Amino acid sequence: MSAISDTTQHLEPLITDLGLILMTAGIAVLIFKKLKQPLVLGYLIAGFLAGNHFNFFPSVTDMKSVEVWAEIGIIILLFSLGLEFSFKKLMKVGGTASVTAITQIATMTVFGFIVGQWLEWSKMDSIFLGVMLSISSTTIILKTFDELGVKAQKFAGNVIGSLIVQDIIAILMMVLLSTIAASDQFSGSVLVQSIFKLFFFLVLWFLGGIFIIPTVLKKTKHLLSDEMLLIISLALCLMMVMLASNVGFSPALGAFIMGSIIAETTQAEHIEHLVKPVKDLFGAVFFVSVGMLINPQALYEHAIPVLILSFVTIFGQSISSTTGALLSGQPLKESIQTGMSLSQIGEFSFIIATLGMTLHVTSSFLYPIIVAVSAVTTFTTPFMIKLSAPFSEYLSKKLPRRWTKRIERYSANTQAIKTVSNWQTVLNAYLTQVIVLSVIILAVILLSSTYILPLVIQYHFGNTMGALITLAILSPFLWALSLRRVAVKEVAILLEERKSRGPMAMLFLFRILLSTFFIGFLLNIFFSPRIAFIVFIIATTVYFIFQRKLNAQYHKIENHFLSNLNEREITKARRSRSDLSPWDGHMAYFDIAAESNIAGKTLQRLQIREQMGINIASIKRGDITIHIPTAKERLFPGDEICVIGTDAQVQEFKKFLDQHETDVSPEITEPDIVLRQIELKNHTFLGKSIKESKLRESTKGLIVGIEKRGKRMLNPESNVILEKDDILWIVGDRKLLGNLAHD
Repeated sequence: MSAISDTTQHLEPLITDLGLILMTAGIAVLIFKKLKQPLVLGYLIAGFLAGNHFNFFPSVTDMKSVEVWAEIGIIILLFSLGLEFSFKKLMKVGGTASVTAITQIATMTVFGFIVGQWLEWSKMDSIFLGVMLSISSTTIILKTFDELGVKAQKFAGNVIGSLIVQDIIAILMMVLLSTIAASDQFSGSVLVQSIFKLFFFLVLWFLGGIFIIPTVLKKTKHLLSDEMLLIISLALCLMMVMLASNVGFSPALGAFIMGSIIAETTQAEHIEHLVKPVKDLFGAVFFVSVGMLINPQALYEHAIPVLILSFVTIFGQSISSTTGALLSGQPLKESIQTGMSLSQIGEFSFIIATLGMTLHVTSSFLYPIIVAVSAVTTFTTPFMIKLSAPFSEYLSKKLPRRWTKRIERYSANTQAIKTVSNWQTVLNAYLTQVIVLSVIILAVILLSSTYILPLVIQYHFGNTMGALITLAILSPFLWALSLRRVAVKEVAILLEERKSRGPMAMLFLFRILLSTFFIGFLLNIFFSPRIAFIVFIIATTVYFIFQRKLNAQYHKIENHFLSNLNEREITKARRSRSDLSPWDGHMAYFDIAAESNIAGKTLQRLQIREQMGINIASIKRGDITIHIPTAKERLFPGDEICVIGTDAQVQEFKKFLDQHETDVSPEITEPDIVLRQIELKNHTFLGKSIKESKLRESTKGLIVGIEKRGKRMLNPESNVILEKDDILWIVGDRKLLGNLAHD
C-alpha cells in the first residue's frame, strides 16, 4: 500500500500541473479567438498569469514537471514541422528564398550580438541573443496568412520558402550553439568538426530513412489502422530522438529529421492529419509552459531591453529580409511585403532560449526577455503584413526614379533564364555521387569496426570473415564510387574538347584513389599492414572481375531508393490525372535514358501494347510533342513518354525499362511555361508593334504586361509600339524566352 501511495504522490503534481496547463490553454483559446488575436500570444500570456509567481490564479506546484511538458512539446512541435517540410521542397525553394533567409539570419545574428554587447551582456548571452533574433516564426506567419487570406499571393510563397530555409538553418545553429556551449570557447576546429559530424549524420539518416521507412509503411499498409499508424509514427519520432541524443545532438533535431523523412512517403498527408490533434495539444502545452517559466521580476527589471530588442527585431528583420529579397531579384513591392511579413520571432527562439537554460550557459533574465519580445512582435505581425502593400506603394513613389528603375532592371536581369554550363552539371553530379557514397561507405566501415570486429576477433580466421562480409556489403558502393558514369551526355561533350580531357581524367583518377583509400582503410582495421596489402590486391582483382554483377546490384539499390523518394510525387500525379483514364487505368511518365537498348526502335518492333497492355499516349521530344504516336514512330534518348495502364501494367513496364535502361527512374517534370521579365535594349523588333514583332509566335507565349517610362499596362493591345528600355512581362516557353533574354 505504501508503494502505491508513494506512486500516487509522485504522479499527482505531474497530472495536476498538466490539467492546469490544458485548462489555461482552453481559456486562452476562447478569449483570443473572440479578440481575433494570434493564439500563440494568448498561450504565452495565459501561461505567464498561471505561473507560480502569482497567487490570484491557480499555480503549478512543480516547475520541473512544467519543464518536462515543455520538452515533450518541443519534440512533437518539431516533428510536426518536419512533416510539413521535405528535402525536395527545399530544392524547389530556389535561390530567392535562400538568399532572403541567409541575408536575414546573417545580418540579425551579427546585429543581435552587437546589441547584446552594447547592453553589456556576456559574450555567450550575446551569441544566443543574435541567433534568437534571427529566426522568424513559421507558426505565427502561417496562422496570420490564413486569417488575412493572403496565402495565395506571390510574396507569401517567397515568405514560406524563406521559412523553410530558416528552419533548416535554425536546426544547424542549435547544433553549433551546443558545441560552443560545451567547449566554452570559439575554436574554429571544434566548429568545423561539429559541422562535418552533423552533415555526416544528416546524410546518413536521410539515405537510410528514405530507403527503409517508406518500404516498411508500404509493405504493412494493409495491416495499419489509423490508430496503429499514429502510434508507429510517434514511435519512429521518439526512436530518432533517442538516436540523435545518443550521438550528441539535440533531441529536437531527431524529431525534425524523422518528420522530414516521413514527409517523403506516400502516407505523409495522412500521418500529418493524424498527428495534427497531438501537435495542437502539445503545441498548446509548449507555449503555455513557456509563459509559465517567465519571471515577472526579471521582466520588470529589464523592461528597457525588451523595448529596445522589440524595436530591433521589427525593423531589423524587416530591413534585412527586404534587402535579401531585393538581392535575390524580387521586385520592390514583393521584397517589402516579404520583409515586413518576417518581422517577428517565435517558437525556434523559445527552443534556443530553452537550450541555453538547459546547458546553463545563458543568464536567467534572457529567457523572459525573449518571450516578451516574441509576444510584442507576434502582436504587431498582422499589422505589419497589412501595411506592407500600402507602404511599398508609398516608398516606390518617394524613391528617386533612377533607383526604382535600377531595381526593376536588376530584377528583370536576375529572373532571366540562366544557362547552366556542362562543367557545372558534371561537377554537381560528381560531387553529389562522391559525397553520398563516401558517407555510406564510411558509415559501414565504422559500424563494422564497432560491432562485427569484436564478435569475430576471438575466432580463427575471424578477421578474414569480418573483412569479407564488410567488403561484400560495400562492393556495390565502391564500384559506383570509382566507375559509375554520371552526366553521360555532358561528359561526352567535354571529352570532345582537348582542354577538358585533363581535368576529366583527374576527376576519374580522384574517384579511383578515393575507392582505393576506403578499401585500404577497412583492411587496415582487420589486419596488419602487410596482410592488409596482400588482401587488398586480391580484393581489387575480384572487384574488377565482377564489375557487371556489382553494376546490377548497385542499380537495384539505387532504383529502390529513387522509387521511394519519387513515389509521393508519382502518386499525386496519378491522382491528379485519374479523371482522364478509364476504370483503374492511369497515366505515368518515363524518360528514355541515353544508354537505353530500346532507343531507335519502332513501337511496332517493341510490341509494348501486345506484350504488356500498355498504351503510349504521347512522346515529348524537346519542344515537340507527338500525340497518339503511330506504330512506325521510334523512341530516342531523352524522349519523355506518357503511358496509360493499370498499376500492374505500369509496374511491369517499369521493370521492362529497368532491364534495358541503366539509369531510368520515373520523375516528375517541371512545367516548361514560365513568367519572365525582359528589358528591351537592342532587340530587332524595337519600333514595331507587339503584333508586328511576332513575339507570340517566337516565344509560344503571351505578353501580359508592359512598362513604358514608368507607366504600367496590363494585357496591352497588339498595336502598342515597343521601345527601348520597355520592360515586358511574357508568359511563354522557358527555352525560347531564354534565347530572347540573351538576344
